[in-house]
Amino acid sequence: MPTDELIVCIDSSGFEAGKKITTIKGWALDSKTKTAPELIVDPKNISDYTLDRYPRSDVAELHKTSAALASGFTLTLEVKDPEQPITLTFRSDNQEHVELIEPKKAIGVVPETPAAPSAFQRALTKTRKGFRYLKHNGLKNTLRRVKIEQTKQSAERYQQWIAQNENWDEAAIQKEIASFTYQPLISILMPSYNVDEKWLSKCIESVQHQFYENWELCIADDHSTDPKVKPLLEKFQQADPRIKVVFRPENGHISKATNSALAIATGEFVALLDNDDELAPIALYEVVKCLNQNPELDLIYSDEDKIDMEGHRFDPAFKPDFSPDLLLGTNYISHLGVYRRSIMNEIGGFRVGYEGSQDYDLVLRFTEKTNAKRIAHIPQILYYWRILPSSTAADQSTKGYAFDAGLKAVQDALARRNIKGTATHAAGNGLYDVQYEILAEDLVSVIIPTKNGYDDVKRCVDSIIEKTTYPNYEIIMADNGSDQKELQTLYHTYQEKLGERFVVEEINIPFNYSRINNLAAQKAKGKYLLFLNNDTEVITPEWMSKMVSFAQFDRIGCVGAKLYYPNHTIQHAGVILGLGGAAGHGHHTFPQGDFGYFGKLEINVDYLAVTAACMMMRAKDFNELGGFNEELTVAFNDVDLCLREYETGRNNVWLHGVELYHFESQSRGYENTPEKLERFKKETAYMENKWQAYIENDPYYNPNLTRTGGDFAVRIKEENS
Repeated sequence: MPTDELIVCIDSSGFEAGKKITTIKGWALDSKTKTAPELIVDPKNISDYTLDRYPRSDVAELHKTSAALASGFTLTLEVKDPEQPITLTFRSDNQEHVELIEPKKAIGVVPETPAAPSAFQRALTKTRKGFRYLKHNGLKNTLRRVKIEQTKQSAERYQQWIAQNENWDEAAIQKEIASFTYQPLISILMPSYNVDEKWLSKCIESVQHQFYENWELCIADDHSTDPKVKPLLEKFQQADPRIKVVFRPENGHISKATNSALAIATGEFVALLDNDDELAPIALYEVVKCLNQNPELDLIYSDEDKIDMEGHRFDPAFKPDFSPDLLLGTNYISHLGVYRRSIMNEIGGFRVGYEGSQDYDLVLRFTEKTNAKRIAHIPQILYYWRILPSSTAADQSTKGYAFDAGLKAVQDALARRNIKGTATHAAGNGLYDVQYEILAEDLVSVIIPTKNGYDDVKRCVDSIIEKTTYPNYEIIMADNGSDQKELQTLYHTYQEKLGERFVVEEINIPFNYSRINNLAAQKAKGKYLLFLNNDTEVITPEWMSKMVSFAQFDRIGCVGAKLYYPNHTIQHAGVILGLGGAAGHGHHTFPQGDFGYFGKLEINVDYLAVTAACMMMRAKDFNELGGFNEELTVAFNDVDLCLREYETGRNNVWLHGVELYHFESQSRGYENTPEKLERFKKETAYMENKWQAYIENDPYYNPNLTRTGGDFAVRIKEENS
């Protein structure tokens, strides 16, 4: 029998007369049990049918169900007689709801409007054109078309960036170089093998065109069989005494060849250069400028881009400052890398057996011999990576051996560092996922603030209990004056199920997120505190285990999660200072499954801060820092805590494999009243006062990336700083 608890909504129904096909779309929900009812099709007037069930984010938000609940449906029916109705029965427990559908009757038709199209209508028209393109050209070609359009916009923006940022005044630079008190010799190591003379010449000439002239180019030819290579190298060698060439008697591949170049180097520092790439004219000048600011540096690296056969530059990689966790996920340092030669010799140069990822293996071993204070990043494009049909950059799928070598390098790094863990290939080529072994399953105290919000709390806590594989946790409900009777009943249910592991701490004070969490933390027994919003829902069963596996290391401070809106787009994937104001979220609204900026959505990444909607840290650290700043009642309290933790010398890290849904701001609403806006203004002023240096330059972002959105677009000067 029909009931108000069983909700059925038919969004649309359309009929294809020629095929006698009716397609019905809609959703159905048992609002009491928060489950999707069974859909039964009466076969009397049906020859065949297919049923597709899927989540509906709008239903999840409206009725506060699990975002993974398959409440939506698309039903495609082959009808025997289009004049006769179709009977659909929706059944949940002992409840039923029957819908009679007339096959030829259209439902959900949007009437045309003669008015001028709104922005939404224009977007809708564009979307419809996209669907027509998809229908005629197929998914693969449609995706290619979208990629082309995106690439075009990005390429145009980057060309604008080049025009704005690369107007070098050579005379002024030479004057500055002359004033340097420290002018070390830089040895550039370049292995060569059967390279086209055009690219080889351009490569060598890019070194000769350096504004800083105290360099030597150490070339090791790996027994090239192309007869043009040796005479060309000899010609350059004879014309410039700074060019040194060794011709290897046999081919040994890139590691041995680069070691041969290292053997003839005499500079205090060595730079790495592939035989078909180019250096920017300012490359060595910028490196030596950096060394004059800090002569104790052991490793200096820069941003880079790609250059095609016509000399067009594109696809810039704007990198963060030294990020140890990111480095275990990918070789983001890459080019240009300049290394102190004494350490290079100490570690034995390049290792045979890691060809294709020999640079990655080198930098992992090299960074073990120094520390973050002796590693510098120059946020400028100093290296142009040539794209040729044979290059890894042109087609990564052609060099699987290189990515296997990279995995081996990461596995070796864990073993050398006596870290119990494993490394596996991540979602994309050249990306790696590190899983640390948990040394002790210490107690985790999950702190969940709430005021009422029965549906939110039930969804959140149910997901913890039903999905979490980590065995040792307690849940502390920081109850801020709830008066819902059903919530008290729910608490009692959880107490019966979890016993002493479920605690309700009544905190009847005016709302202050920081103080509520601080008071709840005083009751926590765990070694780890896990701050969690009540409007979240666990997706990955290993979420808590992964967080503990990182939080157990003393070098790690705050550990964050990948949070999705119920529509499966990114809500949080790390906090960036200075983004959209005091701080914002990177990769905001990127779709689930997207790799993000150079793979950062599929590997673990160091950030200055992560959101406390789901954040773990050691209780000892939290107490030593004095907890959340209670002057920040709502906004930025988590960012402020992370920054204070970072300044103790620890890394805050975001974990791609810790996934939850976040139904953001459903409990407390939005910043849309004069009082809330005034409070937000004061909290923003606090951030700008205390953390201005990080707002101006977040070390885990890049000054050449946009400050107006989380899409990692190139920053051009028209943007407001």
